[in-house]
Amino acid sequence: MSSKNIYERFLWFDRKAKAGKYPNATKLAKQFEMSVKTAQRDVEFMRERLSCPLMYDQSEKGYYYEDDTFSLPSFYISSEELSALLITRNMLRGISASYIGDELSLLTDKITTILKRHVVEEEIINDAVSVQQVAYVPPPEEVFKAVLEACLRRKRLEFSYCSPARAQKTVRQVDPYHLFNYMGAWHLVGYCHLRKGLRDFNLARIKDITVLQETFSLRDNFSFPRYFNSAFGLYKGTERSEVTLRFTPEKAKWVQDQVWHRDQKKKVLRDGSLELSFPVADFSEITIEILKHGSGVKVIRPESLRRRIMREAERLVRLYDR
Repeated sequence: MSSKNIYERFLWFDRKAKAGKYPNATKLAKQFEMSVKTAQRDVEFMRERLSCPLMYDQSEKGYYYEDDTFSLPSFYISSEELSALLITRNMLRGISASYIGDELSLLTDKITTILKRHVVEEEIINDAVSVQQVAYVPPPEEVFKAVLEACLRRKRLEFSYCSPARAQKTVRQVDPYHLFNYMGAWHLVGYCHLRKGLRDFNLARIKDITVLQETFSLRDNFSFPRYFNSAFGLYKGTERSEVTLRFTPEKAKWVQDQVWHRDQKKKVLRDGSLELSFPVADFSEITIEILKHGSGVKVIRPESLRRRIMREAERLVRLYDR
């Protein structure tokens, strides 16, 4: 049964108690055509979880409010919704940029107020769930504000960008399509007029930003989910390679439940090894992920990625042989 139907029973019981009608489980069961046992659980839930000051009057064989000023919470949330609010609250705290930090703080305070109505002790809210960010990159406040404004208003941006790959600063005009947080860093994906195509920009590397008056429309029916899920990791492109990794039996125990890409394919070999295949558009990020697993993983294909990992392994050996 939906939480809406359950809350209707709470509201009925609440109104009867306030009106001095002394409702009880039997009357509740008759009103909503359910078992007395279920109705009694509803009454117990109201007393224990919703903190309703219901007292039982033996002479009237029903309940009344000990505190006439009590007000039932304006809405009821299920345990699943409660869990979602807890996670949302902590995620908002974890990914806040400075520009929206204060506003999100007000929002999380409101969520906390709702949670406190459904949790006995306030400390439980902070102790139950957390979201941890490692090596996160906070963007400059003026950059985040401008990018967010431009995305919402469909306004073109102009800014200087420092690409770590080329170690040079370029002036870009970009139609900002989507702002997102990836592994603790804020990114903008949009159409770059200098490069004539979609590009990803790390907000921490953007300088001298200006929101222009020119408006734009999304090209080629752009969809962020479709764009982001096109290949493994952050880096995308039109050319993709099918990567197959083979994890040792011992390492397979640790990665067998991991999702590296929504279209990945898994194959368990006779010796317990695990082969994982998925599309990759750029080898930069997958190289880092492979090296994290050391000798526990081997690149099966493509050959170009195998050679890339071999060269990096040789450089590591030379580094530690010195």
